[in-house]
Amino acid sequence: MSSWKVINIEIGDILIQVSTVGVQKIQYFDDKSDIKLDNETISSSSDFSDKNILDSTVNQLNEYFSGNRGEFNLPFDLLGTEFQIKVWLELQSITFGETTTYGAIASGIGHPHASRAVGGALNKNPISIVLPCHRVIGANGLLTGYGGGMERKIWLLEHEQGKT
Repeated sequence: MSSWKVINIEIGDILIQVSTVGVQKIQYFDDKSDIKLDNETISSSSDFSDKNILDSTVNQLNEYFSGNRGEFNLPFDLLGTEFQIKVWLELQSITFGETTTYGAIASGIGHPHASRAVGGALNKNPISIVLPCHRVIGANGLLTGYGGGMERKIWLLEHEQGKT
C-alpha cells in the first residue's frame, strides 16, 4: 500500500509517494495526467495510511526549499537493481552545495570504470532532490542532463549555493 501527495515547490509541482517502509518516489510533473503511481494514472485522492513518512517528507522538502535544511533524514523503499540502488544511495554522500562526477560515484561504489552505467542509473533515480542526482556533473565540469530538466538542475544547484 502506498500513499501519495502532490505539493507545489519553487520549481514546479512534485508527486511524493511513500510506503510503510519509506519514500518510493519524488517526481516532477507538468501535467497531472502524466503522473504514474503503481503503473496506473493517479486521481486526485489518496489513502494517507503512511502519514508519518509522508508528512516528514513534505516537511523536510519545505525546509530544504526555505533554506533551512541541507541534508534529508528519511527512510527509503527503493525498487531497482542492486547496482542502481548502490548508485542512488551513494548520492547521499554528496555534500549540500557541492558537486561530484559520474566517475567519482562509480569509484565510490567500487566500480571505477562504470561512469556510463552510473549515468544510466541516475537517469532512473526515483527520488529527485532527496537523492541528489542534480549534484552530479560531467568530468569536464559541465552540467549534464537531469530528469527534471536543466532549468531545475541549475535552480537546485544555485539554491544550494545561496543564489536563489
